[in-house]
Amino acid sequence: MTDPTPAPVKPWSGRFDAPTDAFVEAFTASVGFDRRLYRHDIAGSIAHARMLARQGILSDTERDAIVAGLERIRTRIEDGSFQWSVALEDVHMNIEAALTADIGDAGKRLHTGRSRNDQVATDIRLWLRDEIDAIIAGIQGLQDALLDLAEREADSILPGFTHLQVAQPVSFGHHMLAWHEMLLRDAGRFRDCRVRLNVMPLGAAALAGTTYPIDRAYTAQQLGFDRPAENSLDAVSDRDFAIEFAACAAILMMHLSRFSEELILWSSAQFAFIDLSDAFCTGSSIMPQKKNPDVPELVRGKTGRIFGHLMALLTLMKGQPLAYNKDNQEDKEPLFDTADNLRGALKVFADMMRHARCNRERMRAAARQGFSTATDLADYLVRKGIPFRDAHEIVGKAVAFGVREQRDLAELSLDELRRFSPAIGPDVFDVLTLEGSVAARNHLGGTAPAQVRAAIARARGAQGG
Repeated sequence: MTDPTPAPVKPWSGRFDAPTDAFVEAFTASVGFDRRLYRHDIAGSIAHARMLARQGILSDTERDAIVAGLERIRTRIEDGSFQWSVALEDVHMNIEAALTADIGDAGKRLHTGRSRNDQVATDIRLWLRDEIDAIIAGIQGLQDALLDLAEREADSILPGFTHLQVAQPVSFGHHMLAWHEMLLRDAGRFRDCRVRLNVMPLGAAALAGTTYPIDRAYTAQQLGFDRPAENSLDAVSDRDFAIEFAACAAILMMHLSRFSEELILWSSAQFAFIDLSDAFCTGSSIMPQKKNPDVPELVRGKTGRIFGHLMALLTLMKGQPLAYNKDNQEDKEPLFDTADNLRGALKVFADMMRHARCNRERMRAAARQGFSTATDLADYLVRKGIPFRDAHEIVGKAVAFGVREQRDLAELSLDELRRFSPAIGPDVFDVLTLEGSVAARNHLGGTAPAQVRAAIARARGAQGG
């Protein structure tokens, strides 16, 4: 609930002779969106209060009253009975005002040795740290779904494409493992981002630190930060971690968009390689035959939205002098929306891939089109002692003949193939089959089913099962 009634006194009102204009008050308030930081704001305040008491700045009695009061406020927020006030601007002042109303003057002492500048910088790092952990878990969930699908379809043959033209046959499982590799890099980027953001701004105060004898290392340890920030000016004004998170998110969404594009193509009547569960599709209000791949289409669409958030954050920071500026209030909504959509996309993608089914015969038939084993024939000729460039030309002529005859290389007779090279013998048909082509690429990173299964085993071992 949000209470629009103006507060009689603001914490910073001593400097001002006139109240804030009502429209300005609403325009500058952030409580409508930053109140989702309440858990992290309360955690930071509890750690700060314990540090102040440890340093003798607060009494133990004041500390205990503050901690108990903050825990009561957390309960009220979570059960919906807390009244949020736009007049109190943000999550920090709303909680502090409620604490003071609950426990009296001890609540006013909580803000000793800190500022909203270092407070919000701490809150957003705490929140983003949790979001990154959840996103990494979501990535692993999608990876697990891909590994299961890859294992089930390790022997299924799919046409591999370059330029969206049939190139060479590959295992469908191998294709799923390509997606898995992209996600592996994504998870690594988020882990790296988490390391850099896990530095505590609290104690930097407004911009220059504080005159109180605080123990920042103790507070950092309580909150799970690796260390306190070294420079107070940078601590309150830095949003590199937010931009880095948005960049990691943009790359991950780019990958999901590429996956989506393939699923959209593969589920069309023209390809019909896979069937997406009805639970992840919708119909048409006018065309009764339609089954639309709405989930991958929407993920593809949301990718542009996430790219936009990255550009918004870069633009937000590009002209700011040190230290904190009100501009930085605009960092939260892009971050919140990015994290929400990223987590949602990962969950729905993982669920969708667990229920995806392959049309193996349709994929195999498509792989037989486009002369996908032409390279295998060239390699065969090289093994017969013909230089690769000469072999390439020979096979090109054989393909041209096949195009005229509207037959694949494997459908040509031995006599027809020998027109192009007398080195071709009866064993050529072992390499012209789709299964033979796929199985022949039996090396690390290759598409042979044996290599696919070995790669799945390695991936599961790296994930701990």
